[in-house]
Amino acid sequence: MACAVRGCSLAFICITTWLLVKAKIDVCKRGGVTVKPSHVISLGSAVNISCSLKPKQGCSSYSSSNKLILYKFYRKIHFHHGLTLSSQVTDLPLGTTVFVCKLACRSSDEIRICGAEISVGVVPEQPQNVSCTQKGEHGTVACTWDRGRDTHLYTAYTVQLNGPKNLTWQKQCTYHFCDHLDLGINLIPESPESSYTAMVTAINRLGSSSSLPSTFTFLDIVKPLPPWDIRIKFLNASVRRCTLYWRDEGMVLLNQLKYRANNGRSWNMVNVTNAKGRYDLLDLKPYTEYEFQIASKLHLHKGSWSDWSQTLRTKTPEEEPAGMLDVWYMKQHIDYNRQQISLFWKNLSVSEARGKILHYQVTLQEMAGGKATLQNITEHTSWTWVVPRAGSWAVTVSAANSKGSSLPTRINITDLCGAGLLAPRRVSAHSEDVDNIVVTWEPPGRAVQEYVVEWQELHPEGGTQPPLNWLRSPSSSVSALISENIKPHVCYEIHVYALSGDQAGCSSIRGSSKCKAPLNGPHINAITEEKRGILISWNRIPAQEQMGCILHYRIYWKERDSDSQPRLCEIPYKRVSQNSHLINSLQPGVTYILWMTALTAAGESPGGNEREFYLQGKANWSAFVAPSICIAVITVGIFSVCYYRQKVPVLLSALRPQWYSREIPDPANSTWAKKYPIMEEKTHLPVDRFLTAAHTPEEPETVVIDEVIHQVAPAFRHPHCPKWPERGQGVRGHCTSEEDIAPPRALTAEARQLGDLYKVLGGRGPDSKPGNPGSPLTVLPVDFLPTHEGYLPSNIDYLPSHEAPVPDPLEELEPQHISFSVFPSSSLHPLSFSCGEKLTLDQLKMGCGSLM
Repeated sequence: MACAVRGCSLAFICITTWLLVKAKIDVCKRGGVTVKPSHVISLGSAVNISCSLKPKQGCSSYSSSNKLILYKFYRKIHFHHGLTLSSQVTDLPLGTTVFVCKLACRSSDEIRICGAEISVGVVPEQPQNVSCTQKGEHGTVACTWDRGRDTHLYTAYTVQLNGPKNLTWQKQCTYHFCDHLDLGINLIPESPESSYTAMVTAINRLGSSSSLPSTFTFLDIVKPLPPWDIRIKFLNASVRRCTLYWRDEGMVLLNQLKYRANNGRSWNMVNVTNAKGRYDLLDLKPYTEYEFQIASKLHLHKGSWSDWSQTLRTKTPEEEPAGMLDVWYMKQHIDYNRQQISLFWKNLSVSEARGKILHYQVTLQEMAGGKATLQNITEHTSWTWVVPRAGSWAVTVSAANSKGSSLPTRINITDLCGAGLLAPRRVSAHSEDVDNIVVTWEPPGRAVQEYVVEWQELHPEGGTQPPLNWLRSPSSSVSALISENIKPHVCYEIHVYALSGDQAGCSSIRGSSKCKAPLNGPHINAITEEKRGILISWNRIPAQEQMGCILHYRIYWKERDSDSQPRLCEIPYKRVSQNSHLINSLQPGVTYILWMTALTAAGESPGGNEREFYLQGKANWSAFVAPSICIAVITVGIFSVCYYRQKVPVLLSALRPQWYSREIPDPANSTWAKKYPIMEEKTHLPVDRFLTAAHTPEEPETVVIDEVIHQVAPAFRHPHCPKWPERGQGVRGHCTSEEDIAPPRALTAEARQLGDLYKVLGGRGPDSKPGNPGSPLTVLPVDFLPTHEGYLPSNIDYLPSHEAPVPDPLEELEPQHISFSVFPSSSLHPLSFSCGEKLTLDQLKMGCGSLM
């Protein structure tokens, strides 16, 4: 059976060899290609290539009809007609070049004859930097070297090791590009100082080259194995006393330790001699995760370090907290008797907590005598109480882990904005990056112990209570960079508190980390008509669409189907919830289209939804009512003054058109004229007190009137009587009072004031002389009152003067009567009198009442 198997194997080998030979023969059956001097040449050498046809393998019996062509990588480089072709080739590149010889007959097809490969390379360079190592005491020797430049030829490398006791060891690489080789031999430490020599030889078809000998000892080349089985122990579960253990090879003399906290970047390095696999660590921090690695070396100055061991990661034990909590608070009034105090504090850092914080202990105590004390334990970082508003309160907060509690933080609860003089001035906020906000301020006028900058998201998503953030700055600071819990394009409300003892002052501002124009405008949800205009209500823009702090809202409106520019109303943003605004400038009976936008520092949002509204209310009468009331009040005020009540009838009389010549009633037939003697008897007033020359009604005395009396003195009126008779009514009554009696001098002065209503001619008595304006007047009885023909018209200024009046200094100071009318007077003429040069009282008799 074994012979049969062996026979089959030999037969298979023979058949394979015959096939390979047959294939080669088939490839070059028409001819061959020869290369001289060799198929392998050095760079820059020339080579001769010859191609020849075998007998009877040409195109025909005529050799000139055979065309041989030499190709170099599919490119023709030479051709010849005949049975042979020869060509010299130079400047071949490094590597392998393929040449092919083909036969071309009269047909277009070319027939392959044969081909050859020519390799171009260089002699190997001398190997450099030969070094050998042995991994561990029981490992094998491996050597490495630098090959130099590539030879582009197959190059064999052989390593030869020589040592004491005629030690000779040699091994060759069996693969290309060899630069290291494991000799597979172990050097024992019987004589650590014994010398060994290693040399590398490179050989190819162009030549060979050997390295310089490399001499070393056992301690030089042996690289210890990395330490293993690393562990750490804490005595009495305390970080103060801990020991690191590991295992090493027996000949290790030096160890190197490195360790660091997991969140650290740099390593702590420790060199230990003769450690024997243990080392005590004294500077570890409590409740901190560390990683450890160890390396070994056989000699202090010789040899190499082992690779680093595998990493050991472990957490140190806890200790009681060392830091103090940063506590802040908010105080809000609930009603007149209660207030809500909300406390907030930040987590301690890992180095301060020194363990896992299990809970926080909070104590709120009334400062006045400690009457009320509230205590609580919580796992959260905030707590809220409702306490009476009366009294002062103080709070203490401490953190506890399994080993103990931190020192308590104590703060006094005060009104954070109570001291106006402590309020920081000119607070501003701007963004320098998408993840931070820079807050600046000016110090207040009083000394400050420290500043607290507080920020909170203005409109959180989902309606949840946003977290409160704060940081503390020293009293010398005038700016702060806030970056904790800052999101881009989100508006934050920022407070800056200045603390000084038990007092505090605050200022606030809104700011955002970058901003854009809002994505949408407010959505108008209702428009209602009010007495003063229309009330527009809208929904707040969602927080994710505000893209920063909103500065203003704008309400636009225009008439429907109008091409005019819309009108707008800009509403400053208010911190208090604002979702409505009153507009009173719309006209009733018009259909309007309204929409809204919002503005940030980056620009204006697109318009929100459009709403149509038709204002059906009545016209706004406030524009008419208010002026009317003002005019009525002014009129009443003017007419409450006696002087102006006197002037109004004069003004009305002057404005009367001249063509209006209403007939003047006859005073002789009036009721007043008939009742006057009776009323005179009842008054019992002697006439001689009224005038200087008394006359009886039966014996009138002729008096010549030669001056105009301009105004009526108030002494002739009763306080309850009309100051002037109404137009067209004549004199309807007679008023008497204690003021009706006046001396002659008063009579003369007051009688001049009558001219604003009637213009009458003044007369003189028989004894009067020119230049004596004080001549007494005579009051005539009613029997001598003529009919209306004897009256003068209102425009008495047009009457001709037949006698120059005597000038009176007082008259020159009085304002002259101006007759004017709003109607043309071309067709109306003043009445003329034909009573002669003088008018006597037998023609006109008037009592004092007629002067009214």
